[in-house]
Amino acid sequence: MCSNMKALDLQMSQKQFTSWRKSLQRRSTLAIIITAAVLIETTAVVQYLFARKGIREEVQHRAQSELHAKSLEIRKLMVEVEASVKNMAWVIEQNLQHPDSALGVCRHLLQNTPSITGCGIAFEANYFPQYGRWYEPYIVRQADGRFKYSQIGSASHDYLQSEWFVKTKEKNGGYWSEPYYDDAGARMMLCTYTFPLHDTRGRTVAVLGADVSLDWLGKVINAKQIYPSSYNMMISREGQIMACPIESLVLRTNIQQATEKMKDTSVNSINRNMMAGRKGQTVVRDDKGQKNYVFYAPVEGETGWSMAVVCSDREIYYGLRQVGFNLLMLMLVGLALMGYIVWRMIRAFNRYQELNTSKVSMENELNIASHIQMAMLPKIYPPYPDRKDIDIYGLQKPAKAVGGDIYDFYIRDEKLFFCIGDVSGKGVPASLVMAVTRTLFRVVSGHESAPDRIVAQINETITEGNESNMFVTLFVGALDLPTGRLRYCNAGHDAPLLVGDGVGALPCVSNIPVGIMSDWKFQGQETLVLPQTTIFLYTDGLTEAENDSHGQFGMQRVLEQTQQSLAAHEQASTLLLNRMNRAVSDFVNGAEQSDDLTMLAIQYTKQQQEVRLRKAITLPNDVQTVPQLSAFVDEVCEALAFDMSVTMQMNLALEEAVVNVMNYAYPAGTQGDVHIEAQANDVRLKFTIVDDGVPFDPTAKEEIDTTLSAEERPIGGLGIFLVREMMDSINYERVNGQNVLTLRKKLAETAEN
Repeated sequence: MCSNMKALDLQMSQKQFTSWRKSLQRRSTLAIIITAAVLIETTAVVQYLFARKGIREEVQHRAQSELHAKSLEIRKLMVEVEASVKNMAWVIEQNLQHPDSALGVCRHLLQNTPSITGCGIAFEANYFPQYGRWYEPYIVRQADGRFKYSQIGSASHDYLQSEWFVKTKEKNGGYWSEPYYDDAGARMMLCTYTFPLHDTRGRTVAVLGADVSLDWLGKVINAKQIYPSSYNMMISREGQIMACPIESLVLRTNIQQATEKMKDTSVNSINRNMMAGRKGQTVVRDDKGQKNYVFYAPVEGETGWSMAVVCSDREIYYGLRQVGFNLLMLMLVGLALMGYIVWRMIRAFNRYQELNTSKVSMENELNIASHIQMAMLPKIYPPYPDRKDIDIYGLQKPAKAVGGDIYDFYIRDEKLFFCIGDVSGKGVPASLVMAVTRTLFRVVSGHESAPDRIVAQINETITEGNESNMFVTLFVGALDLPTGRLRYCNAGHDAPLLVGDGVGALPCVSNIPVGIMSDWKFQGQETLVLPQTTIFLYTDGLTEAENDSHGQFGMQRVLEQTQQSLAAHEQASTLLLNRMNRAVSDFVNGAEQSDDLTMLAIQYTKQQQEVRLRKAITLPNDVQTVPQLSAFVDEVCEALAFDMSVTMQMNLALEEAVVNVMNYAYPAGTQGDVHIEAQANDVRLKFTIVDDGVPFDPTAKEEIDTTLSAEERPIGGLGIFLVREMMDSINYERVNGQNVLTLRKKLAETAEN
């Protein structure tokens, strides 16, 4: 009886244990699924936020570029009109008593300024008694190109009361009128630039006016939008709508009237700022509650016009939201699949097998993460087989499946941008920071050339929300391949070695690592890298590599290996890194790797050529001196025995480049010189254009799509496109407060790179 009771008790205990074990397994499974979901969701949210911020910054940059480019296009026409009118005003003043000859001057003004539609002279009341109170001779260019003369002053067209006539007399200087429809002369929507005319005693006796059609304005403003649903608009100084996708509003509605029914009152601030000539950006919600980003800026000059770009939040982030939704669906499917697999495993295996399987699964995920991480690093060597001026080789050995070391490089505008870094910590967290850092390096250096500013922007992004307090030691460099000029910024990383005329550390300022403190002022440096010199970069996994006795490889052994490599003439990047890798492997002798090891070698292999031609010319900042430039280019091409077609290409390329410098490096009203030097060796002709103007990088202009028609193509960028097409390379540098633009053309089929 007692034995039966004991057996019953034992059976009940086993059932309770089995029930408890199953309950524990279910809870463990649920905990695993929830933890995985949280980690995946957190990673997705972080990536989404980074992507959203990047898209927002890109939209802001594109909108500001759009405003700037179109403002320059409009301002270029305005300046042309103003200059033409002012140049002709004094001629007309000498012939005020001969209105017929003054009309001849107006005809000459129209013939030489295609952007002017009509031109007229409005005289003071009864200035010529024989013509009556109103006398306004006017000439207009018709659609067939012929000119039509008429006297449009009359009681029905009392120009004496017109805004442009009164304001010009009050100002006693040039004045851009408010847009209006001219029903007396040109019979179209116009904007007029007027200038006072004086007699010999200095009295204002007439106003010279040049009419500009507003048809071109709508084409410029709405030529091509940033997004399909985005649109641009322009208003005058009084708030009159001059250009807008809704044609019925143009010159018929004030901006305040058009927006007075909108619920979002922030639009009123935009209206005031635009009419006041301010620039800025604001988020506005329309009547449907949809967010829109509004970027606005004034048009330079005296017109008082202002322009705005409006982009829909829904369209800007549409692609990102679609990707996010698809990823969410995939995550849910993956989590469901994971739950099903775990449930099946619980039924088939015991707890030990479950743990073992979980371990294998984790190892597989780490291997995938390792493959993904390694795929982000350069892996094709030599990376630039067609170039003869650079030799690069990189090597990385993570201490675990994934690591926190980073290196990267690429060439943009004849500059080699490269970096190497070491994330604090190891494993998955370090690999995530490594991936973010590498992405930021690519994104920031894609539009920024100064290494100190690249590091500063990376630091600001990583520091923001860095709750884990992880940091990155980082070295960023930009090597100008034509000159060997190296600009760099070191953020707490080991100083690279220069292996060439001896072996020595590159002098580095002690900046803090990235991710520790925002708003840190990172100091950049620069030096000249001589040909055949190798830049050897590494992480502390090299110097701190340990053997079984916990002895470290050390900096002394690194120097010995580089010196031996130099003595054996093996400072080529592949030879140097292979030698160093063998030395480290022999030292550790199979001991477990304690830290990630990364090395990068960059050898500058440019060959120097003897200069056999050198000529130079200095021109003032005046496009009228372009003929002197053409004569200079002809002389250079003749000395090099170029045929006529190549000479014409050289002339066109140099004229486009120099005129760009004159127009943009020296703002209106400033004076300066443009120095052009030509050098040629047996392989290549090089033109160097130097000016002391404001920073202006023509290579930063977005490349145009030549497959589009002239109507579809956005205005601007064609000049630099032609220069790129006719020259083999174009390179810009800002050196000692000067803009330095270099154009190169091969003289033979085989040429140095």
